[in-house]
Amino acid sequence: MRTEKVTVKELVEPSGDYREVAVLTDEELLLEYRQSGDRSCFSELVQRYERELFNYLRRYLRDSQAAEDVFQATFLLIHLKCQQFEEGRRFRPWLYAVATNAAIDAQRRDRRHRAVSLDRMGSKPSHEKSRPAEMLVSDDLDPPSMVTRKENRALVQAAMQSLTEQMRTVVHLVYYQGLKYREAADILNVPVGTVKSRLHTAIQKLHECWNRPNSGTSST
Repeated sequence: MRTEKVTVKELVEPSGDYREVAVLTDEELLLEYRQSGDRSCFSELVQRYERELFNYLRRYLRDSQAAEDVFQATFLLIHLKCQQFEEGRRFRPWLYAVATNAAIDAQRRDRRHRAVSLDRMGSKPSHEKSRPAEMLVSDDLDPPSMVTRKENRALVQAAMQSLTEQMRTVVHLVYYQGLKYREAADILNVPVGTVKSRLHTAIQKLHECWNRPNSGTSST
């Protein structure tokens, strides 16, 4: 198997081996790819998780292009690290672990750029009262609906940003992706109790952040 730098597109191109792979499990596909280098197995894995994983990354990163970049990086890492996959382990939690770590790395690299972007948002004219979080979404709704949707999303995004990185990750995995506590624990390499504790604390903080601005506006 090649270990030099390749692209996901190259890996999913037909290799000339057209054996039936759709009936294999994720784990069997990866092990077969590791042993034989059969790109049809790798292509099947990419297709199975293309929409699901991209949607997770887009929600996690709040940026479609960044999500696409991390999606590509994730499967390149799967290609490079497939020898590290342990037989008997489940593929999906491992995939999400690789993707989550890649997303966190991308966020850290992009932190300086985001800080500059937020500074620019703060320099907007006073009559444009959009919050920074509102700039992260785009709507094609009528003006009244757009304002309401943006205000709600701004509150959610602001509340999410008040969480630690660890708590945000748990919320994305368990709440948005619907993963089980055990799966999230496997992805994050922490005990199940830690996942539950982080999620409980995150929900409390989200409620506090959500109610604070609402209570403030209701009193005026």
